Amino acid sequence: MAASIETWTAPSDFRLRRMRLEGASWEAIAEALAVSPQAARVRADRIAARRPSPGLTATEDPAREPLPAGHPRAWGVLTQGTWLAGTRYPTPAMMGCVA
Repeated sequence: MAASIETWTAPSDFRLRRMRLEGASWEAIAEALAVSPQAARVRADRIAARRPSPGLTATEDPAREPLPAGHPRAWGVLTQGTWLAGTRYPTPAMMGCVA
């Protein structure tokens, strides 16, 4: 039986998230973190570390720089399912604020 982690740390949470995204089994995650599979499952639930949906791949680098305001991908995610869906990011010129 694996030893218990008394306090979960940011590095152990990161490793748990990464291994979940890569599709590792609970047993493999538990072994890597030196915890029981149940402890790994409970922690994953608490920090919302989920496996990607079938058919989707984790191609995004978690260490990349944030997208700038108004980037089409970021704007699309923010407006998806709202009345702004499909619209362009409102620049100052579009709002009548010409400098």
